[in-house]
Amino acid sequence: MKNSLMFGLILGAVFSCQPPTESTESSQAQPKPLNFVIIFCDDLGYGDLSSFGNPVIQTPNLDHMALGGQKWTQFYVADPVCTPSRSALMTGRYPIRTGMTSKKRAVLFPDSGSGLSPDEITIAEVLKQKDYATAHIGKWHLGHLPQFLPTSQGFDSYYGIPYSNDMNAEQGYGKIYHEQRTTLDFYPDFEKYQVPLMENDQIVEQPADQNSITKRYTQRAVQYIKDNQDNPFFLYLAHSMPHIPLFASQEFRGTSKRSLYGDVIQEIDWSVGEILRTLRILDLDEHTIVMFSSDNGPWLSFETHGGSAGPLRAGKGTTFEGGQRVPTIFWGPSNVEPGLVNELGSTLDIINTFAALAETNVPNDRKMDGYDLSPVLKGDAASPRKDFFYWAFAELHAVRSGPWKLHVQQREPVHYGNIAEMEGPELYHLEADISEKYDVYDVQPEVVGKLESLMANHLEDVKGSTPDQLELRISK
Repeated sequence: MKNSLMFGLILGAVFSCQPPTESTESSQAQPKPLNFVIIFCDDLGYGDLSSFGNPVIQTPNLDHMALGGQKWTQFYVADPVCTPSRSALMTGRYPIRTGMTSKKRAVLFPDSGSGLSPDEITIAEVLKQKDYATAHIGKWHLGHLPQFLPTSQGFDSYYGIPYSNDMNAEQGYGKIYHEQRTTLDFYPDFEKYQVPLMENDQIVEQPADQNSITKRYTQRAVQYIKDNQDNPFFLYLAHSMPHIPLFASQEFRGTSKRSLYGDVIQEIDWSVGEILRTLRILDLDEHTIVMFSSDNGPWLSFETHGGSAGPLRAGKGTTFEGGQRVPTIFWGPSNVEPGLVNELGSTLDIINTFAALAETNVPNDRKMDGYDLSPVLKGDAASPRKDFFYWAFAELHAVRSGPWKLHVQQREPVHYGNIAEMEGPELYHLEADISEKYDVYDVQPEVVGKLESLMANHLEDVKGSTPDQLELRISK
């Protein structure tokens, strides 16, 4: 990197036909803007990567990424289902503030007439302040109508399936698939799902051939990086997998001991390898930060066709740790100090972090819920995030402060559509009890009091910046 800067100084002097002045040196020495890549999976569990403890799924590229970057073990998404989780990543705001959550319909569907409000400011729009090229490839799920698509939310281009890959299913096929949830050799028929593949605001294929969808997303991503190697860019690559129905390219089928689910994860790992390899070949690796994570935990009701939360309790759709604590890795030679981070972080923090690294600004006309994690990435400081609020279905279920987590409401661990009956609030110490097995509510009254106050204050704060149509609820 020092050699390239020196070359730039010499080249500038040649073209100016005079020795470089002090101001010329200062101008030439300006560091190259960082590029940003987010690789986001759908329903990937905390225990689905070998670097996070899976004994049979092989993820060498992600393992290498974790070894050379930062592996975050206590990183959270803002909601345990797709649409609200993705809205929080894009905006840095709890979904309750943006209207991207509901007690009646947890996510957007093909017949939904709504989406993320154009008044919300996304990561792409924040980076546009510095003339970044921006692209979204993959699953969006924040509105499929033209006014809600990525190209209306700060992205220059879009290529992908606009919502979950199991939607628009042939009548009765969803039930058939669920009945096959323990059949290891069952492979779904992509033609049973009339999901569209879109380019910008046009449908280019329907039904999308999902057998090759991970491969095609990857090819598009690699080409985008090549096309924008001379510009600062933001690439948001959101895989449709491993959300059911599961699909893998032909060359990955049968490669994992974990059956089809493992094949799917290993193809995603290959995809990560292609992204990192391209960055290295183009000498962009020292000017790029790559984040890898998931939108929520595993869909446990699909059994062998779903993932694993490892030591965490429950999965997708619940506010137990398995529903919202996700495997997360940050990588960037020269920009991310390698190491294990056992502190709190959240997708809510990404917009603040990227804005700080790009020397731009997050919105100041609305309530933001994120923190700047860039000092942690640089190895200079501890995480500024000390608290986290667990929202689901427009209801506040739990709060974490330090190691303590207080539940006041829960949903069924597997069939998460049902509210679980609780005898009373439950308190867990997540450092001593990662699996949320041992309720210590009765013996920690002072801790309970502090957490209840945090919840009450947060609920009052949210009321001031929440769409009127949303009903807020906290139960005890």
